[in-house]
Amino acid sequence: MTVTTALSTAVDSTLLKEPERNSVSRGSTPEVRATVEAVIADIRERGDEAVREYSAKFDKHAPESFLLSQEQLDEIMARVPEQVIEDIKFVQQQVRVMAQKQLESLSDFEIETLPGVFLGQKNVPIQAAGAYIPGGKYPLLASAHMTIVTAKVAGVERVAACTPLIQGEVPDATVAAMYLAGADEIYLLGGIQAVAALAIGTETIKPVNMLAGPGNAFVAEAKRQLFGEVGIDLFAGPTEVLIVADEHADPFIVAVDLLSQAEHGPDSPAVLITTSEELGRKVMEHIDTILVDMPTRDYAAAAWRDWGAVHVVATLDDAYALADEYAYEHVQILTQNPREALEKMHDYGALFLGEGTCVSYGDKVIGTNHVLPTRGAARYTGGLWVGKYLRTVTYQEVTNTESSAFFGELCGRASRVERFEGHARSGDVRAAKYRGTSLPWSDHTFDS
Repeated sequence: MTVTTALSTAVDSTLLKEPERNSVSRGSTPEVRATVEAVIADIRERGDEAVREYSAKFDKHAPESFLLSQEQLDEIMARVPEQVIEDIKFVQQQVRVMAQKQLESLSDFEIETLPGVFLGQKNVPIQAAGAYIPGGKYPLLASAHMTIVTAKVAGVERVAACTPLIQGEVPDATVAAMYLAGADEIYLLGGIQAVAALAIGTETIKPVNMLAGPGNAFVAEAKRQLFGEVGIDLFAGPTEVLIVADEHADPFIVAVDLLSQAEHGPDSPAVLITTSEELGRKVMEHIDTILVDMPTRDYAAAAWRDWGAVHVVATLDDAYALADEYAYEHVQILTQNPREALEKMHDYGALFLGEGTCVSYGDKVIGTNHVLPTRGAARYTGGLWVGKYLRTVTYQEVTNTESSAFFGELCGRASRVERFEGHARSGDVRAAKYRGTSLPWSDHTFDS
């Protein structure tokens, strides 16, 4: 049958498991939008006073200063186990290596298109970036690696980073990751108030030019509302995973990998597309068994029930086409020839190829960036990378007078077609000065 669930597709598939919910919200609820708008407006009006009030209300945390001093940072670092520190350093080095190679792939250049006509391109770092490292149920150390290390490799001079308390306690390991990543300022501050303070600025927090990092629905909506006033990495939604598997895949590994992402939250979709009905049914059986005593089953079970799906298709080409229709954040390829997907797939945030690879590696340790597009955004954008912290700018210089005169006459003609007389006159004066032509609109003459 032709399936119509959370998407419309022309690919024929049989659904072994259909999600109980089948419409994905592309934006925030009216209640979230209204709350965020009110908080931003209040912080814009009252600055630090409003930030402190909201932090006290939402996080029960209202210190004299949210900025961690060097003394406080030293105390926190001393509390973190040495193995955790070593692991953080190793993972951050993997992220740094990847970001550095990305940076090296971007080149400045200058070309001479006509005698004395020079056109150039430069990649210039953003001067100040804000990194939001979420807390909530999980201390997300990896988000510090992805947002801060990448910014520093890009050459961002000032990175101001925020993270909230977790159940009233300082998230020592998260702060250590932020510190080791190279954050210039670390604030124990979360939620809308953190994002708004970074973007707008207050008496004690200087504004930034860009915001990066994941967060809950309120943080995501705050970034959306502040976009334009500052840049953002991307609009983020719930974590998504899609696995393409053939009959050679291990159904137990497929089940474990689907649930590894479903545990992010009750609205995190997990989808399997397979050419083997037998594998699909075994995966579902394994999931039911694993969920019984999975520590994060409250999230994972709800996500699988409400958003999980298992499609059976005729061929791998159909599987790739259907996966492209989903355009999910994480796409894992568990087939006999996983690299085929590199040629045949187009719309995804990141690919994870083969049984030796899993999405969790990308999330936590391997070095590629885990801030990726969701909710179909993979159709038009990639994820966070070193280039997001750079502005590609151009420059022009004309040093040859004959070339300038040529462009002056051309500019005059082109601008008058569009009725831009002022533009035309800028060209006219150069043609007049460098070629000695007269100005039809002025009796001004240039010294020879």
